[in-house]
Amino acid sequence: MDMKKTGDFIHAARKKLNMSQRELGEYLRVTDKAVSKWERGYACPDIEILKDMSLLFGCSISDIIDGSTSVLMAQCASMSDIPVSDVEEIMHSDVSVTFDFDSVQYISPLLFGDNLEHTRACINGGLSAELLRNRKFIGHSDRYGCAHEWYPIGENAFFHFGTEFEFLSHGTSYTRHIDGYKMSRSHERNAQYITNYRPGTVGFGQKDIYLRGDTDHTLEIAMRATREMEVTVMLADRDRNVYDSKTLTVHAGDYEEHSVILHTACEDHEARLEITFSDSETLMIGAVSLMPTDNFHGMRWDVIDRMKELGIRVLRWPGGNFAGEYYWKDGLLPRNMRSPLQSYLGIETQPHTTGYDYHEINTDDFVALCREIGAEPFITLNPTWCTPEESAQWVEYCNGDENTAYGKLRIERGYEKPYNVQFWSLGNEAGYGHMEGANTAETYAKVVREHALQMLRVTPDLTLCSSGPYPNQEWVDGSAKALSDIVSMVSLHRYTPYPCYMDASVREQEYSAFVGAAHTANADCIHAMRQQLGAMNVKISFDEWNAWYAWYRPGSVSEGIFAAAFLNMLFRNADEYGVGMACHFESVNEGSIKVYPEKAVLAPTGTAISLMSQHAGGMVCALCQDVVATHKDGILTCTLINRSYGQKKTFTLNNSREMISAEVYTSEDVVPTSMFRKEELAAAVDGECTKVVLPAHSIAVLKMKMD
Repeated sequence: MDMKKTGDFIHAARKKLNMSQRELGEYLRVTDKAVSKWERGYACPDIEILKDMSLLFGCSISDIIDGSTSVLMAQCASMSDIPVSDVEEIMHSDVSVTFDFDSVQYISPLLFGDNLEHTRACINGGLSAELLRNRKFIGHSDRYGCAHEWYPIGENAFFHFGTEFEFLSHGTSYTRHIDGYKMSRSHERNAQYITNYRPGTVGFGQKDIYLRGDTDHTLEIAMRATREMEVTVMLADRDRNVYDSKTLTVHAGDYEEHSVILHTACEDHEARLEITFSDSETLMIGAVSLMPTDNFHGMRWDVIDRMKELGIRVLRWPGGNFAGEYYWKDGLLPRNMRSPLQSYLGIETQPHTTGYDYHEINTDDFVALCREIGAEPFITLNPTWCTPEESAQWVEYCNGDENTAYGKLRIERGYEKPYNVQFWSLGNEAGYGHMEGANTAETYAKVVREHALQMLRVTPDLTLCSSGPYPNQEWVDGSAKALSDIVSMVSLHRYTPYPCYMDASVREQEYSAFVGAAHTANADCIHAMRQQLGAMNVKISFDEWNAWYAWYRPGSVSEGIFAAAFLNMLFRNADEYGVGMACHFESVNEGSIKVYPEKAVLAPTGTAISLMSQHAGGMVCALCQDVVATHKDGILTCTLINRSYGQKKTFTLNNSREMISAEVYTSEDVVPTSMFRKEELAAAVDGECTKVVLPAHSIAVLKMKMD
């Protein structure tokens, strides 16, 4: 390893992103002095930092280590249509818009995709309707032997984790779908044991649970005992005033599942669930579930409504990185019988649930969600741990009829009609060090080719997407070209560095560089990738885009302006550079939708995406930087973006039509926690021209009659 060449690469890549050493250090969670040492060749980043760096720079770890500046040169060779030096001027310049109603350009709905990855708080604490934390007792117990998030009841009780929780059917474990499980994980199938040695009530409970008023809740609990005994389940307020309780009889023998309805008359943010018994016996609990009875496949209706509001047309699942940890056949088990999955990536992918996912959503639930919100399902395989046969069986389960083994299984499970899943991704972020499996272009192409061939034998017209650290010429030559006869899309991921806005004196410069990158750095990335792909008949799937670390902080209006500008950039580049699909990462609790216990609301990014998604399927009649106008169903919709930090901007619409509505989404500032507010927008009409003035950092939507 030549540290000087590595340092030169880091320096060049940082400059290309218009980042200072301090900004790069903040992004990587190191000091600017550390960055300076790397760039001077005095030190080298450790492997975890190299992983984050490779994602930021859009290259492989080996490119950084080898100092492959050709990667950066390829990215620079095809610059966006707007030089960085002109960004500020364009942000402030007034705009004149002329409509062309003879245009045949079309805004593809596939550009309005999103992700549903089982990471952080997207499912648990987000889309999932589950009200309990650690409902399957993962990890280690606390020092009293009780599962974390639960508290012990009774001074004489003995708590400990017992043998693996198993539902038994003819002596076979049913918390894994198959024996010989490939992915080696730990502490996934605990059962909470509670032994009562002396007279008195013992058990365990959970507090600070949010309950809606006048609502029925379904409680499910899997238990076993050494002899028949009675167990009481109770919902109460913080002072143990009872809302509702039921007594259950547990029989001796294997685990059995009980389900009861518990009603709450009033709303409570600090409710308790307690599970108790008085017999001098041992009670074993394998899983507990509590959710409102009116859930949709175990998901929250309010979050689903916000997903509809976003206008999601493609939904990618189960990852992302999580796809490399997921085995789809586990989803064939009932929800409470699915083992949690310990994350291979540890705290990064599941930090809010102590490194585990509870597998609350399976293939059937995901497809049902897609149908409910009007999105095409886009499924990511796990080619590292699944065999080609298992990948083909997944396709057969989704698309087969009663004459196929897995199609018949789907029908027997209650889903008669085939799902007809068209879009499939052959893994995620291959070539990056954080993913298991084949990490060179040639070995990846060899592995996934067999998966693809067997999948296509099941459904010949699938749209398959390959992965890789693009833009990267080595991967184009060794993977994209090698697979181009059967794979029609290649995946592109890019996250734009987000400013901290800590220093008020440079806030405007930070803001302008960030929102300007939607048109510059991201367009450069698309252009460089197309240049490398050349005339190859392969489209780009830009299936992860966002501001970096949107999942670890509150949103902001600057991110909303960035999202609107990014989509505007996609509209202007998709046809010319072959972008067939794009997916924001990701909707729930990671940018677009903020979920609270009692409600779900659109964050500024979600507001911007919902405004831009109105153009899906529309015919373009005006399209330039900061302006998109489309018409469909007799309505002309025009979206205008003022990216300026502090100046108003005038838009003049020539040959306009009769106004139906004019609204502007604006705010006082752009820093974290800022939110858009909707206001009516004054429009001055002069003959066939309409003039509107947008306040700083705002988005306007005008609707006019076509006739």
